[in-house]
Amino acid sequence: MLLKELEKYIGQLLEISNYSDYCPNGVQVEGRSEIRTIVSGVSASLDVLHAASAAGADAVLVHHGYFWRNERPQITGIKRARIAHLMENGMSLLAYHLPLDAHPALGNNAQLAQLLGFQAEGRFGEQNIAAVGRLVQPMSLQRLGGVVEEKLRRQPLIVGDETAIIRRIAWCSGAAQDYLAAAIELGVDAFLTGEVSENTVHLARESGVAFISAGHHATERYGVQALGMHLAQQFDIKHHFVEIENPV
Repeated sequence: MLLKELEKYIGQLLEISNYSDYCPNGVQVEGRSEIRTIVSGVSASLDVLHAASAAGADAVLVHHGYFWRNERPQITGIKRARIAHLMENGMSLLAYHLPLDAHPALGNNAQLAQLLGFQAEGRFGEQNIAAVGRLVQPMSLQRLGGVVEEKLRRQPLIVGDETAIIRRIAWCSGAAQDYLAAAIELGVDAFLTGEVSENTVHLARESGVAFISAGHHATERYGVQALGMHLAQQFDIKHHFVEIENPV
């Protein structure tokens, strides 16, 4: 498949034109024009790029790419090493940020819901990327924490009464701890995201809404995998996901 055709297909699938993002969505570094093998990963780290070139990838597909708003524009140091590796190996880099968080089937939040047993009923937050709904099976906060640990393979940080029964829940992958206040206004029993800030703990304690920090990387493994598998099924493309351990 041609790189330009692949980029056009993903752009339409994820409706990237609907989002004002912090980085460019689509091809960030152009490599070979013909795509036969894609390696996906959460972030375009040098470890992911080395794994991709070792696997003979034509393109690297990630959630966290390069050229973030307000970052230094110079291509030096670590950024130079990463881009040089892509270009030396003829690999393209495709990155999708907010559109991959929000997609109703392939997105990080949709995939988290499927994995953890959440039923989405609505959206909220910046550009409606966060989700609100209910647990398919209500359970105590302690039990929910156990499910999160089992499914995400990461012990979460939990703030709240572990005996409380969780029925309604809001969630957003990544660094969405600032959405806790909006989740409280929605009347949920708990809010789950990737990261936590110092003030998040106080807000959760004082509101009585449980807070679960399950890891930025851990909550954003699944959208890029789902997208890669979709592309492999849709077209004559091989796909392989690379897991680079990240404790955050």
